[in-house]
Amino acid sequence: MKFLDQARVFICSGDGGNGCLSFRREKYIEFGGPDGGDGGRGGDVWAECVANLNTLVDFRYQQHFMARKGGQGMGKNRSGAKGDDAVLKIPPGTQIFAEDNEILIADLTVPGERALLAKGGNGGFGNAHFKSSTNRAPRRINPGEPGEELTLWLRLKLIADAGVIGLPNAGKSTFLAAVSAAKPKIADYPFTTIHPNLGVVIAGDKDFVLADIPGLIEGAHEGAGIGDRFLGHIERCRVILHLIDVTEADPVSAYKTVSAELEAYGAGLEEKLEIVALSKCDAISEKEIQEKSEKLAALLGEHPAHLSAVSQLNMDMIRYKISDAIQAAKTDEKQSQETEGGEVSWQP
Repeated sequence: MKFLDQARVFICSGDGGNGCLSFRREKYIEFGGPDGGDGGRGGDVWAECVANLNTLVDFRYQQHFMARKGGQGMGKNRSGAKGDDAVLKIPPGTQIFAEDNEILIADLTVPGERALLAKGGNGGFGNAHFKSSTNRAPRRINPGEPGEELTLWLRLKLIADAGVIGLPNAGKSTFLAAVSAAKPKIADYPFTTIHPNLGVVIAGDKDFVLADIPGLIEGAHEGAGIGDRFLGHIERCRVILHLIDVTEADPVSAYKTVSAELEAYGAGLEEKLEIVALSKCDAISEKEIQEKSEKLAALLGEHPAHLSAVSQLNMDMIRYKISDAIQAAKTDEKQSQETEGGEVSWQP
């Protein structure tokens, strides 16, 4: 399946049906009176979050969504039928923006959530609605109201518990393949990963979703390389695993480069819980690993983990460490929500 994380769509809700101009005709009843029914309401346009979707590729082939028009009113006081709704089925984590791509309209993260995007037009009144004591035979009706037309942007931000970041060829995809059943493309050239990959990692009786993000280089926030667009997919992550290739001549500079791009991107990524690890530790001697680890420890205040996906060095340890960090982050979030709720309850 192709991956697409941004799409532009045009939506149009249904017009309301027109009211009916009709008079009752019945044998032996001289003054039947008006009996024109109201028009039906136009269909709405909804966005619905559904499970088992992780891409917006369907919107590459269909960009226009239009709800049905309401039915016309009819004689014998019969109202028109409501128009059928149009529903955009989107994956969890999709944000819906206005045409300017800045105003957030809805953010759907849980399957089953729905958001009303465009309301259908009301149906017009038939002439029976205008009957009064002074106007026994009204010939007035209302047309249906027009529906709404909107251009919207859909932006997918994958929902993962943890995200893997680093320079190109830092071993991110290899790590994902080693700890999960995911099958990302792996090669020995930069930018092999051109879109995020997801994998489910099992650590004891717990599991979590891990996202592999395309590599960052200096100036990614300005569009260098493949840019930092895909960083949006780790905005929802609780933990970030920062992989640094141990064969790098200067691992401190590699760390600072990626960290600077996170800070330039914003969205609170630089504030997330970060686990730093040296990858490919089977490629050089233990002495060299320790020297580079000491340099990073002087910057970070703690030694990075030493990993090798090929030899499975410390792979179990890092799985459990990420899982524990995710659980701790969830606990902190829950306590924070309870505290905020308590503060609000005491306000007059």
